[in-house]
Amino acid sequence: MTGKSPSKTVKSRGNVRRRTGSGRGRVRRVLVTGYPGFLGKRLVAQLLASEPQSHFYLLVQEKFLEDARKYVKALRRRNLERVKLLSGDIADMHLGLAASEVKEITARVTDIYHLAAISYLRVPEAVIWRVNVEGTGNVLDLAGECRRLQRFNHMSSCYVSGSRKGVVMEEELDEGQSFRNPYERTKFEAEKLVRRAASHLPVSIYRPAIVVGDSRTGEIGRFDGPYYLGMLLASSPVAVPLPLPGRGEAPVNMVPVDYVTTAVCALSRERQAEGMTFHLVDPNPLSARRVYHLLAQRTGRKTSRLRVSVGLAKAILKIPGLEKVSRAHRQAMDYLDTMTFYNHQNSDRLLLPRGITCPSFDSYLDRLIEYVKATVAARRRREDDSDPLA
Repeated sequence: MTGKSPSKTVKSRGNVRRRTGSGRGRVRRVLVTGYPGFLGKRLVAQLLASEPQSHFYLLVQEKFLEDARKYVKALRRRNLERVKLLSGDIADMHLGLAASEVKEITARVTDIYHLAAISYLRVPEAVIWRVNVEGTGNVLDLAGECRRLQRFNHMSSCYVSGSRKGVVMEEELDEGQSFRNPYERTKFEAEKLVRRAASHLPVSIYRPAIVVGDSRTGEIGRFDGPYYLGMLLASSPVAVPLPLPGRGEAPVNMVPVDYVTTAVCALSRERQAEGMTFHLVDPNPLSARRVYHLLAQRTGRKTSRLRVSVGLAKAILKIPGLEKVSRAHRQAMDYLDTMTFYNHQNSDRLLLPRGITCPSFDSYLDRLIEYVKATVAARRRREDDSDPLA
């Protein structure tokens, strides 16, 4: 895939299908995987609001069906008839759907947003592979059968770059890099599958950086990965200032979830975006040390002048009292000490003219911190209420 827009005809199974149009005014039949994930539920809400005539199929794992129904019911009543929940799993053949459902999708769907993936670093590698790689292959197989398909939108990650340092271009993928964890490797392999499918499918690939909370409300999907430092500074009972792991010079590229969904909504409806890959990143990421000092300043905590290696920092987080809130964060520390910079010229070319820009981290940090504090306080209240000795 390159930064150039490909031909407007798409070959599928030996036949040539001429595109019938794209863009905001088009009535679409949309399949979304990964609902009701943190990104998925926001993307669907935004698409529903901006496309009053479009219809949506939401693929939901059975264990999340009740939550999905709750989120859908929270939408405006006039939207409910445009949403159909499908119980299935991308890791299963035909996504675990009934034959009648597959027939309906392949006959009607015009656009696919593939968001489903496992990003938890503690999940066994075999499970991550089955979902992230084999699951993507299954979704691509179904997409190949969709006779009216106008766009296959794939949510990848900046971290398909693995161990690479320096500048990473949007067109680059396989540069012989190694990977720090199964998540990176499987997202890399999944993107390879999507890029191969671009020879016969209309594909767009989105690579967000570390997706943090909502810049308007502060809401955070879960407390792991890049949130570990903020969690510790905002909620740790210890008085000793926490040391920053690594040298603190590396950029920490974070983007709010609302920027990502707004960018994907716009690009997925843009004809020029077909055949392109987009880095959805902060164009001016702060250094790890700057993030550390901002977090400490905004939470009223002291900073430490002590410099520790990433390995030592991981050991510190195993100390009783810290281990409970940090067990899911230790593997994510490598992201605070890697000198990698993500070029974003494709994103700039199509998003800047629309006024879509990534807000700076310090502009919404206070809202994230308030959400963390409220969540921690509520969690502690629940623990106190459940203690029979309290």
